[in-house]
Amino acid sequence: MENKKIRFKIFRILLSIIIFMLGFLLDNISFWLFLSAYIIIGYDILFNSIRKIFKGNFLDENFLMSIATLGAIAIGKHVEACAIVILYQIGKAFVNNAIHNSRKSVESLMKLRPDYANLVKEDNATEKVSIEEVFVGDVILVKPGEKIPVDGIIVKGNSLIDTKYITGESIPKKVDINDEVFSGCINLNSKIELRVKKGYKDSTIYKIIDLVEKSANKKSNPEKFIMRFSKRYTSVVVFLAILIAIVPVLIMGSDYFENWLYRALIFLTISCPSTLIMSVFLTFFNAIGASSKKGILIKGSNYLEYLSKVDKIIFDKTGTLTEGIFKVQKIYPEDIKAYDLLKYAAYAETYSNHPIGVSIKKAYKEELDEGKIGTVEEISGKGIYANVFGKDVLVRK
Repeated sequence: MENKKIRFKIFRILLSIIIFMLGFLLDNISFWLFLSAYIIIGYDILFNSIRKIFKGNFLDENFLMSIATLGAIAIGKHVEACAIVILYQIGKAFVNNAIHNSRKSVESLMKLRPDYANLVKEDNATEKVSIEEVFVGDVILVKPGEKIPVDGIIVKGNSLIDTKYITGESIPKKVDINDEVFSGCINLNSKIELRVKKGYKDSTIYKIIDLVEKSANKKSNPEKFIMRFSKRYTSVVVFLAILIAIVPVLIMGSDYFENWLYRALIFLTISCPSTLIMSVFLTFFNAIGASSKKGILIKGSNYLEYLSKVDKIIFDKTGTLTEGIFKVQKIYPEDIKAYDLLKYAAYAETYSNHPIGVSIKKAYKEELDEGKIGTVEEISGKGIYANVFGKDVLVRK
């Protein structure tokens, strides 16, 4: 829906520009072409102004643009009126696009939200249900590659889970029976069953998403100031424009009315506060969006302001600051060649997704021939047993 609105806005801008340019070529109908371009590009500004007048809260940039451009048309400056609205809408389109991109960054976090849960019934059959239909005490099945939908305790199976979106720890965590797991983590290699400890709205991932969604409500001091300033600023601008239009006429005579009215309308246009207001809000909104895209969650722009004053950051461990990508540094063979040791280990890890196993396969570099692999068995808590090239190999982790 948001993309459709953006595309429609771009279409309106391009269409109004084409009609506006035609107005300079077709003199006999130029007024109607300029007026058409004005309506196409500015109808939403006029509509918002009228709607807010009835609500009693109309002193904003829409109101300023409306009275400035309508006044310009009234005194025959329809070309200027149309040009101003087109330029204003182009600038606003850039701002809206920036907001849209930032919102997409924030919404990317919502991908962590599980879509369903595999509820285990009394006959051990499973049923795919909405996560809102899972309650404390239920048993659910989480298959490899699936997100853990709610917080729970493992009652069957063991696996590796990716916890980086929840804890920041990049290295997969080994979990077994009676271990607690959190929603939003991803099960990597074996199916597990867990007993629900918390319903969805009490689970970890829901609280994180809710926190980010409400972050916009926690305003920084600059945002609070600009909100108060904009309300008073618009009133002052309108009052000064009225003085510019009336006072010189009272002093110099009615012959100068159109001239000073035009100047008052120019003053209204250049004094529109939208750029000032949006620059402040957009700065903080973009920062929160860019941070969430990189997995950094900031609870609100007020906390972002506090971060700008931080001089030192102390971390209690290094695991959250690394990528969790292992690399074979050195091989220590005993009664075997280093190359052969690496080859047997790599073949034994052929079907493994464990980070250490992946690093061994990368270190071997050569293509693995699955025809050379016999029995492969993962032994819980021990490692992997495999029959490779007719030899029994045990890789312990």
